[in-house]
Amino acid sequence: MNVIDVRNLSFSYNGVDVLKDISFAVHGEDYVGLAGPNGSGKTTLLKALLGIVAPARGVVRLFDHELNDFRDWHKIGYLPQKLNAFNPHFPSTVREIVALGLISKRTFSGRLDKADRMAIDRTLDRLHILDIGDSLIGELSGGQQQRVLIARAIVHKPEIVILDEPASALDPDTREHFFSILRDLNRADHATVILVTHDIGSIGQHAGKLLYIDRKVIFYGSFDDFCRSENMAALFGGNAQHIICHQHDR
Repeated sequence: MNVIDVRNLSFSYNGVDVLKDISFAVHGEDYVGLAGPNGSGKTTLLKALLGIVAPARGVVRLFDHELNDFRDWHKIGYLPQKLNAFNPHFPSTVREIVALGLISKRTFSGRLDKADRMAIDRTLDRLHILDIGDSLIGELSGGQQQRVLIARAIVHKPEIVILDEPASALDPDTREHFFSILRDLNRADHATVILVTHDIGSIGQHAGKLLYIDRKVIFYGSFDDFCRSENMAALFGGNAQHIICHQHDR
């Protein structure tokens, strides 16, 4: 089943094409690395998938529903790219921030029950931040805040997890642990993952598919297909393609 289906999507800003005739489909349980140069439209594409921006042309379908008919937003967890640092006096604790991720659940009444509290603590533990659950979010480092916001995005066990450069504020050890969590979400929890990254050299260690865009789709397929593609070798250069493919765990 296609959980995401994009057909002929175009988006312009001030008369400039940001996305042009984008088409692709994501199957359930896919793990897709979304890459491209700066200004290629990656973040805009994610916003179009989520209905945050309206495309000039084209159709986006989620779980076989067009966006204006889609109601099951609890099935999606989203972490945007740019997050403003929390004011040191921001009055919410880590657990309270993560609890916001439960709001999209149809069963969430606005008051935490035992199952909710267990889900929050389980997610904090998964991200190695259970010990700061009662800390104020504004008192944390940027990397800790990022892990809290990742926890908020996945606490309700979404069927699709969409993350825009989530590891940019994480130290190397935490980054590797985070990618292991994503692998677990994908393989054990059967979540579909779309991960935006600027690090095309290592995304093949984690994702099964690569969607490379530069305002239009340049490549979409498996890393094996990418590594065999003469067109991609011509675009990236044989040496760069070799580096990317060397990082692909086949």
